Amino acid sequence: MSHTPGWSRFLFAVCSLLVIGLVAGGCGSSGGGGPKIALLLPENETPRYEAHDRPEFEENVEELCEDCEILYNNATEDASKQQSQAEATLTQGAEVLVLDPVDAKSAAAIVEKAKAQNVPVLSYDRLIENAEVDHYVSFDNVQVGELQAETLANKLKEDGSASGPIVMINGDPADSNAALFKEGAHNGLDKAGVQIAKEYDTPEWSATNAQNEMQQAITALGNNGFEGVYGANDEMAAGSIAAMKSAGISPEEKPSTGQDATVPGVQRIIAGQQYMTVYKATDKETKVAAEIAVALAEGNEVPQSLITEEVDNGKTKVPSVLLEPVAVTKDNVKETVIKDGFITAGELCTGPYASACKELGIS
Repeated sequence: MSHTPGWSRFLFAVCSLLVIGLVAGGCGSSGGGGPKIALLLPENETPRYEAHDRPEFEENVEELCEDCEILYNNATEDASKQQSQAEATLTQGAEVLVLDPVDAKSAAAIVEKAKAQNVPVLSYDRLIENAEVDHYVSFDNVQVGELQAETLANKLKEDGSASGPIVMINGDPADSNAALFKEGAHNGLDKAGVQIAKEYDTPEWSATNAQNEMQQAITALGNNGFEGVYGANDEMAAGSIAAMKSAGISPEEKPSTGQDATVPGVQRIIAGQQYMTVYKATDKETKVAAEIAVALAEGNEVPQSLITEEVDNGKTKVPSVLLEPVAVTKDNVKETVIKDGFITAGELCTGPYASACKELGIS
């Protein structure tokens, strides 16, 4: 039986579409068919995780391993939720866990579960304590605290109140990084002879909690009983600045520190309300984390050239990559976060901040 040319063309078209359909079906947006990498982030109160860490990590992994699949979860500041999320990714066949722990101590149980299944764990941004962690990627977090303290101490000296005193609003005691920032900050403040009038540890890195703590401090010390504020990150700065404003204190006159170079934090800096923040280039952190995670997921050796030091987590000396943080004030916003594209001029220079941007030559 002979087919007409038109019928042959029809059959060819149908077959072509089927082939295209089959090929397209194997290309999911987060890879597929290759090794599975679990990315477990701790919270979404701090904007960096969803704005930077997640998308940058996913992009970096895709560049190195197109068919790798990312199993992503955010624990929204709930340690038991993170435990369940980690267990779910192990059930789904994760070959490596990239874990940024909600609680540095209780996360050791996640590491144990992973180890029982021969799945390596990369401790990301925050160090998991007392566990057989394979690698650790972060910034030098003691240095973060030292930078905050030095920058604040210099400003206090410039303002004629070198010894302070200040109010200290630290981060979440469940986060191992918060302890390191605090240690570095105390080192720097002690060295500069800055007195601490009141000090608080802030559950969940919550700006609302920080605002309540700052209100307590103002009630105890009076509006003129302190000269500046150490805020462990930009949320802590936001809370303390809100408390100052509601007490009728001008935040321009009481320099405060932050960290993470969030858009609102840098907007407060260019407007003169927050004195400084610490910029941690997440693109570098996610790039190194992706290189290590892909090597582990594919069963390859992690390049030793990446490792900068070993960090003791109480159980083992963890091969680590610690990156360099940068202090940001109004003077270097343009040369740091804007130049690197960490924040765009479009994000920063909205509405009331347009004139401040113009003054700084940011457009």
